[in-house]
Amino acid sequence: MADTIAETVELLYTIDQENLTADQQIALGTAMATLAQAERLEQINERLRGIHQVLNSWAMKVTVDGR
Repeated sequence: MADTIAETVELLYTIDQENLTADQQIALGTAMATLAQAERLEQINERLRGIHQVLNSWAMKVTVDGR
């Protein structure tokens, strides 16, 4: 997903905004806002993966140790 976000960012920033119609400017703004949300969700997802790994390792240790 990170590659897709990076590619989308690159594509959005290559658009010449001065030659867009009002509707296109609104669509571009919406796309950028959606992209920012996707980037934030990716960051949250990465943190959740880390938390999951820690909890999973604790669970494995408890299972092995019996505590």
